[in-house]
Amino acid sequence: MNQHLRLQAIPFIDVAAQRKRLRKAIDEAMARVLDHCQFVNGPEVTQLEAALAAFSGAKHVVTCASGTDALLMVLMAKGLGRGDAVMCPSFTFCATGEAVALTGATPVFVDVDDATFNMDAASLKQGIATARKLGLKPRAVIPVDLFGQAADHDAIAAVAEAEGLFVLDDAAQGFGASYKGRRLGTFGLATATSFFPAKPLGCFGDGGAIFTDDAALAETLKSIRVHGQGSDKYDNVRLGLTGRLDTMQAAILIEKLKIFEDEIAARNKVAERYARGLSNVVTVPHLAAGRTSIWAQYTIRLPEGVDRDRFAAALKARGVPTAIYYPKSMHQQTAYRDFPVAEGGLSASERLSADVISLPMHAYLDEETQDRVIAAVREVV
Repeated sequence: MNQHLRLQAIPFIDVAAQRKRLRKAIDEAMARVLDHCQFVNGPEVTQLEAALAAFSGAKHVVTCASGTDALLMVLMAKGLGRGDAVMCPSFTFCATGEAVALTGATPVFVDVDDATFNMDAASLKQGIATARKLGLKPRAVIPVDLFGQAADHDAIAAVAEAEGLFVLDDAAQGFGASYKGRRLGTFGLATATSFFPAKPLGCFGDGGAIFTDDAALAETLKSIRVHGQGSDKYDNVRLGLTGRLDTMQAAILIEKLKIFEDEIAARNKVAERYARGLSNVVTVPHLAAGRTSIWAQYTIRLPEGVDRDRFAAALKARGVPTAIYYPKSMHQQTAYRDFPVAEGGLSASERLSADVISLPMHAYLDEETQDRVIAAVREVV
């Protein structure tokens, strides 16, 4: 390998490669929107919702402006507010707990499983007990399908049912994955996802969607996303948001959804190759039985004694980018450190924040580039 090739930087997520593949289809889709000029609530929004319902198996899909809005809208529809508690994993992106706090309810942070990085059912039980001791009313649990792998939905549902909580699945990173043969979007009361450009199914800006089998909830969500309007736009029957998905983004997502399954298969091939090349030098991601991943991130754990910052710098010098999700768990962050944590502490979340690091992952990572990544990790470790 010559020095130029060795140092040429690899894209961490290659949005441009997908753009090249879909250029004609997306340009034509965008042109159609520019021609009909229905930039808000155009026909593509309804078409996308139908396509997402068919893909996921959910009866109803309500698109919205972002993954954060998707979470917030469900909590608003269920009337969450002061005195209520919602159990959230601490090792996740801040939007999970943020949406809870924005309603006035209290996020209670629970721990995750060391191997899958997803919510630990035993810690969930402890979090519920903690909430009750603090005089809060446990109302909901938000499991996260982190880095693309489905959470343990049966175990979480069992705890939620026993305790009288509803489940809002945060599939911002996991939409397209499945649990025991069922695609995400059909677990719990509702599922929220994000179409942020870096997501496996991403638009060209912000976007999100909510999946549910509850027809009444879907109607309430449609009201909330347009300022809480009733039968007339000047008769607002509840508090709401400007939570709509732009027609242009819907048109783009329709085209991307057509190749999504192909891209998921490609991501899985990359993940399998990484695992074969790296499993004897680092801790590679663990897929639990009955679960699939769409590999939103390929996140490894470094051996004890390997300095993460030095590891990242050494890979960068070899043209291999890395990212750290998440250097601080939510309960360690300034805005969230005063919220309650489950009894027993969040030791797994804290360990993961200290030692995880993610490698380049996307559907257009060719074998030569994969080999560069594998070789660089092996050399540095």
